[in-house]
Amino acid sequence: MTGTPIAPVTLTGRLVELAPLSQEHHAGLCEAVRDGELWRLWYASAPKPEDMEREIARRLALQADRSMLPFTVIERPSGRIVGMTTYMHIDVAGPRVEIGSTWYARSVQRTGLNTEAKLLLLARAFDDLGCLAVEFRTHFLNQQSRRAIERLGARLDGVLRNHQRAKDGTIRDTCVYSIIPSEWPAVRSHLTWLLETPR
Repeated sequence: MTGTPIAPVTLTGRLVELAPLSQEHHAGLCEAVRDGELWRLWYASAPKPEDMEREIARRLALQADRSMLPFTVIERPSGRIVGMTTYMHIDVAGPRVEIGSTWYARSVQRTGLNTEAKLLLLARAFDDLGCLAVEFRTHFLNQQSRRAIERLGARLDGVLRNHQRAKDGTIRDTCVYSIIPSEWPAVRSHLTWLLETPR
């Protein structure tokens, strides 16, 4: 492993920059989560604006525990903060990571920004860190998220039934997807093609 997934790093593309999460991003993240009132989505985990400081602190505490590497998602070239994403459930011994706890302002959803962000995170995981697998998880009923994960080229490993409680108290079934190293070259070509294809 040429790097470590718990070391903060900035990943930069043409449409997006993934910068190490900081409390300095608080105001921009509050503005981003208001774009679409994302905290109202019962199946998602975007924080309310008034809870943003606590959410940033939570993610940074997990980073200190070496189980998460959180990023602030910044739109390029405008420099506007538009969301959060992470490497989470980090297994350094594998190494293996999950890409998750992701949310984006509604105005950048269904654009090339998410595609490029995932390309940057996957390239870091496979090319620099030598991961055995990169995992994605989402609510069984979150069809938008499931379609987005499947468009990346990830394969469904299975469904964890009665996996956890959602924020409204309902029981969540969790779909688990992954990409493995033998699939990465084709996935990289596919994501690159998507970014170069006019929408």
